[in-house]
Amino acid sequence: MRVLDPLPDWVPRRRQQIGAQIREAGRASGLSQVQLGERIGRDHKTISRWENALRAPDLIDLLLIADALDVPLADLVR
Repeated sequence: MRVLDPLPDWVPRRRQQIGAQIREAGRASGLSQVQLGERIGRDHKTISRWENALRAPDLIDLLLIADALDVPLADLVR
């Protein structure tokens, strides 16, 4: 696997957008970070890192989040 160094400018922006979509979907579902974390088997700190674009969720995590929040995967990554 090739890692780009430095990352293109659009990568952090997309990570922020995805984090914002996760946060918005969680709020719309009425779930806290703790509750979402419990549903997908992740710590609330991990949820916070995703929402604040410090880390990016992998595809499996995105699928779990979409299922837990009952939203289409596409809504999280648009």
